Amino acid sequence: MTQLSELDRTRLRWRARRGLLENDLIITRFLDAHETTLSGEDVAALTQLFEEGDNDLLDLLLGRTEPEGALDTPAVRDILRRLREI
Repeated sequence: MTQLSELDRTRLRWRARRGLLENDLIITRFLDAHETTLSGEDVAALTQLFEEGDNDLLDLLLGRTEPEGALDTPAVRDILRRLREI
């Protein structure tokens, strides 16, 4: 597993900033706990999730909806499971 560089971590945190405080809280707690151990596949899955609108992302994070279409991959499901545990 390749560790993220300081620049990569900074970019990921910047990309994780959301318009909804609830999303920010969940994602920030997750990154605080796991950012040093994230794999490239984890970062790619997070990046896919960050493409979602704020309300859609919140629904996914809270388990009100499940990933569909291009988001319905094992990597995205795994990262969502880990995000929901926070």
